[in-house]
Order: sequence, then C-alpha cells, then structure tokens
Amino acid sequence: MAPKKPKLPEPRIPDGVTGKELDRSVHQQLRTLSKENAEGVAQHLVMVAALLDAEDLEGAEAHAETAVRRAGRVPATREALGLVAYRKGEWARALSEFRTVRRLSGSSHLLALMVDCERGLGRPERALELASSPEIRTLAVEDRVELAIVVSGIRRDLGQPEAARQSLEIPQLKGTARKPWSARLAYAYAEALLALGHEDEARDWFARAAAVDEELETDASERLAELDGIAFTDLLDGEDEALDEGQDRS
Repeated sequence: MAPKKPKLPEPRIPDGVTGKELDRSVHQQLRTLSKENAEGVAQHLVMVAALLDAEDLEGAEAHAETAVRRAGRVPATREALGLVAYRKGEWARALSEFRTVRRLSGSSHLLALMVDCERGLGRPERALELASSPEIRTLAVEDRVELAIVVSGIRRDLGQPEAARQSLEIPQLKGTARKPWSARLAYAYAEALLALGHEDEARDWFARAAAVDEELETDASERLAELDGIAFTDLLDGEDEALDEGQDRS
C-alpha cells in the first residue's frame, strides 16, 4: 500500500473573514457538509475571491486547494480552483476543473471560460465546436456576452475578421444601459473593426469602451490615443539611471 501523503497545513484565515460574505447560492451548496466544515470551506472560498482581486494567485491557489481537499464534490470549490488555474494560464487544469463543475452541478455557466481554455490550448476548432453547444440557450445574458467575446477572439486568431465582427453583433452591443460587460464588449467590437481596416469606426468603439470602463478592465484609452496619434512619455523614465550615476560619483 502506497504511503499516504502528509496533510498540508491550511492557509491562515484573517480575522474578520466569516464565510458569510458568500452568495446564498454557494451557501446552498455547502449545506451538504457538516456545519464546522461548511464554515471553514466558506472562509477559504472568500479568501480565494479576495486574493484573486489582489492578484495574489499563489495565495488564492492555496485556499482553493484547501477548499477542494475539504469539499471536493461541492461545485463552488472546483470552480474556485479552476478560476485560479485560468488566471495563471494553466489551461488544461482550468478546463478539467470547469468540466468537473459542469458534471457536479449540471450548469453550463462556465462555458465561455471552457471555450477560452480550448483556445489557450491551441485547439480553436474544438473551441468553436464547444461554443455552438445546445447549452448556450440556457446561459444567462452576461455569460452569452462573454462567450461572444471569446468566439470573436478565436475568429480573429483564425484570420476571419468578418466572422469576428458578426460574432459580436448581438442585441447587447447596441444597448445604452451600462452593464458589467459593456466596456469589454465595445472593446472587442473595436478590435474586430480594426482587423477589418475600419479605423474610424474602431475609434468610435474604443471611445465607447473608454467612456464606460470605470474599472479599467481594458486599455481602451491607450488604444484610442494610439489611433489619434498621441504618444505618451514616461516622465520617470531614466530617473533611476540618473540616481545611480549620482550615487556612483558621490
């Protein structure tokens, strides 16, 4: 019999993190666990989200792996680990976790990320096949928008700019209300137009993206400036070298 792997120490939970910060839907999943375990797993899931926001991928991974060790059949834990792998560019691992989520939950809400993983693995045809799955009809609006953005990127990768543009011409593109996806959708459409050589139209869409991108999810402002022929200068560029030279002479 192979020796058991030593139990890894669990990452610390900071004071003030209770686990109650999670959405009600996740707490529903945790009801299959004992009360003590559910509270602990919830705390680790909160930490995954917080550390992903802070770009601490290693820290997020430690908490996600702990959550999976404690509750591997809870979809939310596998989704958390998959999201960490996705952010790290570990496409195969992320895809495996997202498939597990779909199997455990019966939900296809991660379909756009699964398609993007196939793209990252260099399998565009398989990605497009997955993107045309019947499950698309069950997706929430925001998930359909994300899928359209991913598919457009794949079409551009394949040298199909017209198909890339058409992929994004969905009702949400012309919506006037500001939504969480508004900046990314406008940005992707601008990219598709630029690939077609429609520079003036692309400029308008980069401007739309910049106007609604309060979270700075895109570099729309910089792309807009490039099209306008504006070059930015780093005023601090060379300052470190000058300081080093001054220290050498002292």
